[in-house]
Amino acid sequence: MKNKKKVFIICASLLLVVLVLTQISPEEITDTITGELDEYSELRKQMVETQLKTRDIDDLRVLQAMEAVPRHKFMNDYIEQAYEDRPVPIGYGQTISQPYIVALMTQALEVNDSYKVLEIGTGSGYQAAVLAELVDRVYTIEIIEALAGRANETLERLGYDNVEVMHADGYFGWEDEAPFDVIIITAASNHVPPTLSEQLKDGGRLIIPLGSITGFQTLNLITKKGDDLETKVITGVRFVPMTGEAQKT
Repeated sequence: MKNKKKVFIICASLLLVVLVLTQISPEEITDTITGELDEYSELRKQMVETQLKTRDIDDLRVLQAMEAVPRHKFMNDYIEQAYEDRPVPIGYGQTISQPYIVALMTQALEVNDSYKVLEIGTGSGYQAAVLAELVDRVYTIEIIEALAGRANETLERLGYDNVEVMHADGYFGWEDEAPFDVIIITAASNHVPPTLSEQLKDGGRLIIPLGSITGFQTLNLITKKGDDLETKVITGVRFVPMTGEAQKT
C-alpha cells in the first residue's frame, strides 16, 4: 500500500513538471489521459461567441450546451466545416443544421432538466445531443435507417445515455412514450402532423418549419392550450422536407 502511494506521488510530480514545462492546461492533460484531445474546443468557443451571442441566443444553458457538444463528431465528411455558420451534408440528401438554427430552436422551446422531449428527424444526432445536455430524456425518430443507426452509434459512443433513437416514420410520433413536454421537428412540412399535436402535453410547445417543402418556410413555435394550438412565427428558414406519410397527406 505504501509503495502504491509512493508511485502515485511520483506520477503526480511528473505530471506537474509536464504542465509547467509544456504550458499544457490541466483540462488538456485530462482529455489526453481519458480519451482524444479535443482540438476543436477553441472553434466551438468561437462559434458560440461569433455566431450565437452576436445574434439573439442569450440563454446561458443553451450557450453552454452548444459549446459542450462536439459537432464534428456527428459528421463523417466535411469535418473542416463543422463549426462554420452553415448546414453541412451528412448523406442521403440530409444535412446537419446550421449551429445558429439548432440553438434558436432549442432556446425557443424553453426546456428544463425535467423535460421529456420528442425529436422528429434525428439526422446526425447533433440536435438530440444538444437537447440531451439540457433535459431528462430525448426520444428521437429517424426515417432513414442508415442515419438512425449511425446517429445511435455516435450518441452511445459519446455517452448520451438519456437519448433513445428509433427508426420509423416520425409523422406518427412515439405513442408508447407520450405525452411529451416539447416536440421538435427538424424537417419541413406543409402542416402540423395531427398525431404529434395529440402527443404533446397540455401547455407543451412544438417547433416546426412550415411551408413549401421545396422552398421558403417559416419556423413556427406552437403552444398547446386545451384543444387549441397557438402559433408564433419566429423567422424564415429552409429545411429539407419531411418524407414518408407527411408527403402523402
